[in-house]
Amino acid sequence: MESKEELESMTDSQIIREIKDGNVELFAELMNRYQRKLLSFIFHMLKSSQLELLAEDLCAETFFKAYRSLNTFREAEASFSTWLYTIARNTVLSELRKQRSVQVSLDDDYSIVPEAPREAAPEYALLRNEKVSLVRDAINRLPEKQRSALILREYDQLDYQEIAHALGQTVSSVKSLLFRARASVKSQLEAYITEPGVEGMN
Repeated sequence: MESKEELESMTDSQIIREIKDGNVELFAELMNRYQRKLLSFIFHMLKSSQLELLAEDLCAETFFKAYRSLNTFREAEASFSTWLYTIARNTVLSELRKQRSVQVSLDDDYSIVPEAPREAAPEYALLRNEKVSLVRDAINRLPEKQRSALILREYDQLDYQEIAHALGQTVSSVKSLLFRARASVKSQLEAYITEPGVEGMN
């Protein structure tokens, strides 16, 4: 059994080869490497439909599907992380199709906002939380492909090629999606900033 240090030094490809050779317990290391980012990606995909509570279940389902299909993974076609994001996206979209009857509302969920530092003055914490909420709501209003592309680029730091693989798009299409997504978010935020009373808080 590999030590913690040995596991951490192994690449995804090395671990996958070990798993395919029978060391299935090493899949836990892949989960440790990607669980936080994958959960964040799924959470953001679900947020516009107010289904965030399903994020952990769908994350677990994604890993189960990946484990079950690991023998079909081909490193020459995509990195493991890109392959994993593709499974996650398809899993979420499948769930959203099941939940189409759910009424979508973007106006009343401000509960999950990072806390401001305790030493910050209350008015600055309030302003910071308000801006975070505005940005998140603007992202959640984007069309699904634009939202996914923006999350993968800005939150998970994937490059254009990786995003293209995950979304089933060309690199040029990804760049177009990101351009339109950023323009839309900027436009939505400008509408708030120019409202009376908001501008004075800057």
